[in-house]
Amino acid sequence: MHPILSNITKELCSIYSEKESLSIAKIVLTDALGIDLLSLMTDKDIKLSDSQTKILLEIVERLKNDEPLQYVLGISTFAGLQFKIGPGVLIPRQETEELVSLIIRENKNNSSLKIVDIGTGSGCIAISLSHHLPNAEVEAWDISEDAIDQAISNNERLHTDVTFHKKDVLGLTIGDVKKESFSLVVSNPPYITNKEKINMDANVLDWEPSLALFVPDDDPMLFYSHIGLLAYKMLQHQGLLYFEINQEYGKEVKDTLQYLKYKDIEIIKDVFGRDRFVKAKK
Repeated sequence: MHPILSNITKELCSIYSEKESLSIAKIVLTDALGIDLLSLMTDKDIKLSDSQTKILLEIVERLKNDEPLQYVLGISTFAGLQFKIGPGVLIPRQETEELVSLIIRENKNNSSLKIVDIGTGSGCIAISLSHHLPNAEVEAWDISEDAIDQAISNNERLHTDVTFHKKDVLGLTIGDVKKESFSLVVSNPPYITNKEKINMDANVLDWEPSLALFVPDDDPMLFYSHIGLLAYKMLQHQGLLYFEINQEYGKEVKDTLQYLKYKDIEIIKDVFGRDRFVKAKK
C-alpha cells in the first residue's frame, strides 16, 4: 500500500473500521485529488502538490469531525448517476436504489407512466426514474426549499425532465389533490422513530436533516397513512403505490393500506433480507 493511502487510512481509523477507512481513503484520493488508483496500489512514486496537500488535510479533518463523505465530496453516486449532495438533503441509500431498480424493472414496458415522487430530497428517485424510464412524465414534491433547489440543480446537470414543487404533504387534504392524475406514486418518507436514535451513528444524527429522517414514536404511520390516503385519490385505476419502509413496521404499513382499500399489497425484502418496501395497487 502506498504511504499516502496508508497514512490517511490510519487517520480515519479513529472513527471508522480499518476496512471502511481504506475504502474512504481510496475514494478521497481518486475522486477529490484525481490520483490513479492503480498507482496507489502499486506503490508508484506519487508526490502531492501543495494545493493537493491542503485539500487533503481539509478533507481528512472534516471526515474526522463525523461529516459524511458524500457531503465532504459533494457527490453521491445513485442508480448509475452522480448527484450533487450537500447539507439539507438526505444522502441517497442503497435501499432506495433497490426501490428505484424495482420500479424500473416492473414498469419499463409501460409507455404512458405518470409518476410523482413525494419527499424527493436530492431528487435521486425522481431523476433516476426519469433517466431510466425516458417516456415517463415525472413530478416530485418536497417541503424543504434546500432540497428543491438541490433537486432542480441535479435535474439540470443530468439532463432529465422532472417537474418539482414545494409542497408540505402532511398539510395537503384530499381536496388539494387531483383525482386520477398519476399512474404511479412513490415515496421514501421519514420513517425512523425517535427511540431508534440511540443506535444511529453521529455522521447521520449530527449532519443529515432530521426533517427527512424521523417520525414520532407514537405515530410511526404518520406519513404512510396520509400519503396512502392522498395517493388513493391521485392514482388512476390499477395505479401503483411504492413505499420504502422501516423494517420494523412492514405489517403496520400493510394493514394501513388494507384499511385504505388498496389491493395486491406486497411486503418486499431488501438484499439483506429485511422488510424494506411495500407495493400496492389501487
